[in-house]
Amino acid sequence: MAPAFSASDHQHMARALRLAERGLFSTSPNPRVGCVIVRDGEIVGEGWHVRAGGQHAEVHALQAAGDRARGATLYVTLEPCSHHGRTPPCAEALLVAGVARVVAAMQDPNPQVAGRGLARLRVAGVIAECGLLAAEAQEINVGFVARMTRARPWLRMKLAASLDGKTALQNGASQWLTGAAARQDGHRWRARACAILSGIGTVRHDDPQLNVRAVEAPGAELHQPLKVIVDTRLELPLDARLLRDGAVLIAATADDCGRSAALVQRGAEVILLPGPGGKVDLVALLDELARRGINEVHVEAGFALSGSLLRAGLVDELLLYLAPCLIGDAARGMFDLPPLQSLADKRTLQIRDLRMLGADLRVLARFS
Repeated sequence: MAPAFSASDHQHMARALRLAERGLFSTSPNPRVGCVIVRDGEIVGEGWHVRAGGQHAEVHALQAAGDRARGATLYVTLEPCSHHGRTPPCAEALLVAGVARVVAAMQDPNPQVAGRGLARLRVAGVIAECGLLAAEAQEINVGFVARMTRARPWLRMKLAASLDGKTALQNGASQWLTGAAARQDGHRWRARACAILSGIGTVRHDDPQLNVRAVEAPGAELHQPLKVIVDTRLELPLDARLLRDGAVLIAATADDCGRSAALVQRGAEVILLPGPGGKVDLVALLDELARRGINEVHVEAGFALSGSLLRAGLVDELLLYLAPCLIGDAARGMFDLPPLQSLADKRTLQIRDLRMLGADLRVLARFS
């Protein structure tokens, strides 16, 4: 039988969720976690996981609470860990502190934990409950959950288009379809990702930096995502701006001309993932990113790669910025997809969020 949570329980867990969001741009590859400790109706300690390798949210909150943690209720957005990683297990720290009750929003999907943290607390006599605002907690860590449960990152595809669904003129010109507010919002979505994925066509045409700018991470240094380039024949220019700083991973199919050595000398890493039709195996690429601890992948790619990812069924979510303009049928579309013979074959999406950013409309949609 599910536990019955009070209005006060909901209030304190909502606060813990807001704290977890403070780690949105800095905890990769770890989950974002917030924690609140309450005694006699008063918050006596709170904290959040700031950065990977640092103290967990529960430890920050216990340090703030001190002796007042004894006999208190602790609200945490993810089940306390029960294993030794880079830090000691939080479940043991809660027992030492004398916490009387623990309320977790969701069970940890990490197989190393997966209910063991809550079980350890119950065996020691602590009241341990789970499931309060679980959907909200999972949303904050959608990528971490995806990686732990299916061994593949969460893939979010970002596009900017006109109202007639075009991303660029026939000659490739696309800067700028959307306004400054939409572009700034796009950087915030980049910042929460562990990797930014693009293709060689986009790099050759736009020479993007593929980094995060003008975004701050509260209490921590901003995490710059890994830059991942699908470059079948290793055609990436050695003077590309994205090679100037940050980690770069290039996925290709072969190195016939020894191009990889020159790219490695420029600081990039090259992996060979040959797939059907002489293309990069995109499924294998995402599997490899998961092995490297990548939770969320943010895609900013062109017509061809975007279509390939969709055809492979690898896209979880679309982040679409629509500018209030029309640029005509001859302009470039969003995706390279095969024609349908019937509307019954269409792929449907669930719109999760709609909002205005300046003059532009942002649509967040998931495949159903």
